Amino acid sequence: MNVIHEHGPLAGFTVGVTAARRADELGALLQRRGATVLHAPALRIVPLSDDGQLLAATKELIDRAPDVVVATTAIGFRGWVEAADGWGHGEALLARLRGVELLARGPKVKGAVRAAGLVEHWSPTSESMAEVLDRLLAEGVCGRRVALQLHGEPLPGFVEALRAGGADVVLVPVYRWLPPADLAPVDRLLDAAVARGVDALTFTSAPAAASLLARAEDRGMAEELRAALAHDVLAACVGPVTALPLQGLGVDTVQPERFRLGPLVQLLCQELPARARALPVAGHRVEIRGHAVLVDGELRAVPPAGMALLRSLARRPGWVVARAELLRALPGTGRDEHAVETAMARLRTALGVPKLIQTVVKRGYRLALDPASGAKYGL
Repeated sequence: MNVIHEHGPLAGFTVGVTAARRADELGALLQRRGATVLHAPALRIVPLSDDGQLLAATKELIDRAPDVVVATTAIGFRGWVEAADGWGHGEALLARLRGVELLARGPKVKGAVRAAGLVEHWSPTSESMAEVLDRLLAEGVCGRRVALQLHGEPLPGFVEALRAGGADVVLVPVYRWLPPADLAPVDRLLDAAVARGVDALTFTSAPAAASLLARAEDRGMAEELRAALAHDVLAACVGPVTALPLQGLGVDTVQPERFRLGPLVQLLCQELPARARALPVAGHRVEIRGHAVLVDGELRAVPPAGMALLRSLARRPGWVVARAELLRALPGTGRDEHAVETAMARLRTALGVPKLIQTVVKRGYRLALDPASGAKYGL
């Protein structure tokens, strides 16, 4: 009997991780709460020291001082300073930054700025780029030179608003995203998503979301992916900017109030168990999760074929489901109804309570739903 007596709130669920950066941290947070993690980095990051665009922007700012520098991420700002130091321009860059109005988006960025021996002039309490933009426009940007440290993705609305206000905007691409060198993990994650083999996909950057959607389009499975995300696979994003590519295609997303990995995981701990189907069956409480079942609070691992049968039965709890219909639900394209009997026997063994599923002779099977639940039995 595959019984797991101690389990976390995400036990029995499979979560896809698309992050390239901090994927290990996110995966560990999920696993500590019981989730099975399927990692497929949807992007790769160009190393800073190899990025000619960053070097060119750095030299341009050293040669011609900006009036304002906007630092958007801690890791990006630190990486910029470290890369400049590696090129032999570190001291010149820091000297230039000491003489400008330096804006830091949020407390982590402030920490990185101060660690470099600099002091920010202002930081928004909301950690919002919209608040940064409002401040700049209120001050007036006409004729001012504004350097914007990009954080892995373009900020077209932000840049356009500054330029419309008369600013000379210099983009500092601190790190750039490219498609992954190995597409096989991404393809496996896409296949799992459309097959409902994952319960949630997590996104920590808009480029990762856009890249996954683009790969689905390339493979001719964009509609299948959207259907999965619309009904069965939860799209969880670290923040509203990350969610934009998905929402642009009509995909609903969930986001934590604080745009951090910890709150993102906590949100999944609330959302996924709430989406699980719980039924009173034969005097027991049965909760159907992604790849496992809770029977009276005990987590029981169930093979994929068994989960497919159980989900088919749970769609009409208490009603008889014919063997032919159950056969169609099984993975694969077999035609022998004996496969249903074999998978059903393994399912009953995995659940540990055989009477949860009743055999209706010559007709099929049904969940032994408790009459007190108010549901009707099929005749």
